[in-house]
Amino acid sequence: MTNKDDKDKKPDTNVRFQCSNTRTSIDLEYLNALEKYFGHDNESTIEKLQNFPKYVPEKNMISFLARNEIFRKILDVHGAVVECGVLFGGGLMSWAHFSSIYEPINLTRKIIGFDTFEGFTGAHEKDSVGDLGEKGDFASHAYEDLQECAKIFDMLRFKNHVQKIELVKGDFLKTSKQYLEDNPHLVIALLFLDFDVYEPTKAALELFFDRIPKGGIVAFDHLYYKGTAGETVATYETLGLSNYKIERFYWDPLISYIVKT
Repeated sequence: MTNKDDKDKKPDTNVRFQCSNTRTSIDLEYLNALEKYFGHDNESTIEKLQNFPKYVPEKNMISFLARNEIFRKILDVHGAVVECGVLFGGGLMSWAHFSSIYEPINLTRKIIGFDTFEGFTGAHEKDSVGDLGEKGDFASHAYEDLQECAKIFDMLRFKNHVQKIELVKGDFLKTSKQYLEDNPHLVIALLFLDFDVYEPTKAALELFFDRIPKGGIVAFDHLYYKGTAGETVATYETLGLSNYKIERFYWDPLISYIVKT
């Protein structure tokens, strides 16, 4: 039985959780409970991974399933998957797994991830409506970690002598232009935008949209979301919101996409 002191006690809000300033106390209490639960020693690490639905927050499971549905829509579209905003790499590795599962002999399907790996570098005035947090928020420092992850992923992948995952580290406004110079053959089947801020999102659309053939997809992680207003403003200015049908999955409140026609 819970006494009054327990009811009035504030939950342990672990500040390690990304974007903790936008989470409710119940959200943080749940995440801390889940982290503690994951840390128990009743199962080995491999057994936990094999039973991952026990430990994955619902929000992340929803995003994973939405990405799967989007990937299936580009199976017959030629080109790479380009993810703009990698963070810890869960989305990036999802694309890689989907490609390995659905199209193991598609050797040209590169999974390319752009990120500073240093978090937000600053906000543009058109980001001011949102609540982006402080400079450096969402820093993952995951570049080296993901390189190791890709090596492990390749160990059992069919045709693993051909590189599947490519990471591009640094300021997108600079690295994207250099990437196109070095890879003038780039064709994009799926452009997934998760920068959250105005300038790199607009640059990605300006540089990459013409690289997407008909039937290709531009997907958004936070379109029409006040906390990341710059993503919507950049899309409105470059593509126009009335020029395309913005589609979504009824069970995912965040991820949306357009099919280029």
